[in-house]
Amino acid sequence: MDKVEKTATEKGAIMVIEDEAHLRQGITDFLTRRGYEVHAAANGDRAIELLSEVVVDVILTDMKMKGLSNLSLVDALQEKAPDVQIIVMTAFGTIQQAVDAMKRGIYDYLTKPLNLDELLIYLEKALEKKRLQQEIDTLRQELYLRHSFGNIIGKSYKMQEVYQNIEKVAATNATVLILGESGTGKQMVASAIHYNSLRKNGPFVTLTCSSIPESLLASEIFGYEKGAFTGAQTTKIGKFEAAHNGTLFIDEVSEIDAGVQVSLLRFLQERNFERVGGNQTISADVRVIAASNKDLYEEIKKGNFREDLYYRLNVLPIYLAPLRERKEDIPLLAEHLLRKYVKENNKDIKGFTTEAILLLMSYDWPGNVRELENIIERAVIMTDGPWIHSSQLLPHLSGEDILAKEVAFGENLRLDNNFEHVEKYLIVRALDETQGNKTKAAELLGITYRALRYKLDRYGFDKGDAE
Repeated sequence: MDKVEKTATEKGAIMVIEDEAHLRQGITDFLTRRGYEVHAAANGDRAIELLSEVVVDVILTDMKMKGLSNLSLVDALQEKAPDVQIIVMTAFGTIQQAVDAMKRGIYDYLTKPLNLDELLIYLEKALEKKRLQQEIDTLRQELYLRHSFGNIIGKSYKMQEVYQNIEKVAATNATVLILGESGTGKQMVASAIHYNSLRKNGPFVTLTCSSIPESLLASEIFGYEKGAFTGAQTTKIGKFEAAHNGTLFIDEVSEIDAGVQVSLLRFLQERNFERVGGNQTISADVRVIAASNKDLYEEIKKGNFREDLYYRLNVLPIYLAPLRERKEDIPLLAEHLLRKYVKENNKDIKGFTTEAILLLMSYDWPGNVRELENIIERAVIMTDGPWIHSSQLLPHLSGEDILAKEVAFGENLRLDNNFEHVEKYLIVRALDETQGNKTKAAELLGITYRALRYKLDRYGFDKGDAE
């Protein structure tokens, strides 16, 4: 039988398991009158069967009945409904069994004969614990979604390749090197790798090398012993120890000086290190993900980066293309960021004008996704109407809208250079509005179904959308 969705009142759904008919009926009637949804079972076997048909928040069960009994019943209930709070009813002589059941994870126990006022108090406390647990589970799910691929936006071929690479490398413990210009989302990719790996329950520790003075970088990475240098009044653990059983993301790894490069190479080879000023060798189980906005091979040629360290880091490389090389992703990113900041700022903004989207797609975005995000956040804050216009997006180019567009497009005014981006944007919008129905999307676009299929094939869109 299919499991029925819970339709309980706000108070909650209770299952009563009691083999004495008059007591079972009495408890059921009492709780029903007080607004609870109540499901009754005469024995443990029927209760297990009933749990396949209904969803409950709390189980109130006798400790000793025919069929499944004692702790076997508790075990069976927990296996069938692990998220349900269980309260056992017990006679004085079986209190020890109730205590043993609490060690197995039940919420609490009540002694017979029942005090009905006390029963209500226990039920409310158990329901409150269930509600808190649900909130915690929701927050955990949101945390997972925040670090999943969902926040790495893009339908372009280059981004699809990134998604595939994340899935492949996440399943391993190998070192990863992420390359790309500033603002392309390297830390977001590193986070996605960690939270989709077997280390997801371990720490994700970040280190941005350019933000730390060269003289302090070694002590920041490896930690230091008390007295190692002036001001070292206590022992401090470094990033590697903090990331034990997890992942260390080293951003802008090209900024590490020669001495620290040697120590980092040793860790990658031997998985151990010493704190600054210390002699004790420390081991740490850490996956290293490094990132650089510089061409490390060019840095090797200049003598700024060790070649052997480069090869140790470059086991599994991932390249993030700049935004100017994947302009078909700009409308998707823009709308995603718009929704984010509309919610944060409690604004009522429907979207961008077509002119605004054209402007976003024509600009080269030297600051990449980070620059796009900053501009959209500012536009959301400053916009009072329902639509964001092009003049509100790139004021740093010009105060005049027409001049801003001219600067944004520059010499790139050829239709054959810009039309594809606009056409892709309109096709994506039409498919989104029709939930992937190509026939309806073609009608919205004012073209034939056959023409739309041709364009989808030409631009490499997925072929599994609904007809």
